[in-house]
Amino acid sequence: MIYLQIAANGLVLGGLYACIAVGFSLVWGVLNVINILHGSFIVLGSYVALFAYSYLGIHPFISTVIAGAVLYALGYALQAGIINRVVMAPVLITLTLTFGLDLILNNAMLAAFTADYQAVNLAHPLGVVQLGPVFLPGDRLAAMVLALLLTMLLYRLLRDSRIGRAIVAVRMDRDAAALMGVEVPRINAITFAAGAFMAGAAGALLSIIFPISPLNGPLFLGKAFVVCVLGGLGSVPGAMLGGLVLGVVESFSSYWFGPEHAVTLSFALLLVLLFVRPSGLMGRRGYE
Repeated sequence: MIYLQIAANGLVLGGLYACIAVGFSLVWGVLNVINILHGSFIVLGSYVALFAYSYLGIHPFISTVIAGAVLYALGYALQAGIINRVVMAPVLITLTLTFGLDLILNNAMLAAFTADYQAVNLAHPLGVVQLGPVFLPGDRLAAMVLALLLTMLLYRLLRDSRIGRAIVAVRMDRDAAALMGVEVPRINAITFAAGAFMAGAAGALLSIIFPISPLNGPLFLGKAFVVCVLGGLGSVPGAMLGGLVLGVVESFSSYWFGPEHAVTLSFALLLVLLFVRPSGLMGRRGYE
């Protein structure tokens, strides 16, 4: 019976991991940019939710849209104004650029908010939900459902909208897309901004579960990286599967070996998968 509870906890955590990683995977897969800013974007989304709740009384579930919009605007501005200038450069150049931008953003948050951990303390939490023999915190369960819903909406956007098809076209062949009339720089900016939107929304959902501090940025970035490689680069369903797998692995690892070893085992799983299937669980060869 205890294993059902552990698995359920892992799936709830994994749904949030999927939302964390899907924007990172999208940017990496389409632009070939390893966005080191992603972890700080998530933290900034958490702060937006914190202040929206503290000063305006807006519930973090509602402020996912606000945090996403703020991060969308920031991501679009950074991509259109700075990153697009070097997006065709070797990946080491864009990696170094996003690393430098991350240092600026992270230090700005440290100066503005300090490194002290803060938390969103809901006045009316949802209590505990019982599903058969499994008990889950209602807030965490609702956050997971919203995270998976946002991930599915992104998937439908990529499949069904004109912008989504343009993003997929740029991912498949940038030059051919340009010849067909796609404004590649604009699509680059929209893709990066969409990844930032998902990061901000994920940060708002995480604000009710994890304490908030700029120091969490590298932790979230590491989670996104592992999920991205597990699921497959640029694949939204892959990010969902990778997030759920990572959540379950960490949950059982914490139970069997202690929470201090959960991250170690998740990265060990990453290394094993890189040897066995470098394209990821749902990735296709040629899109690593």
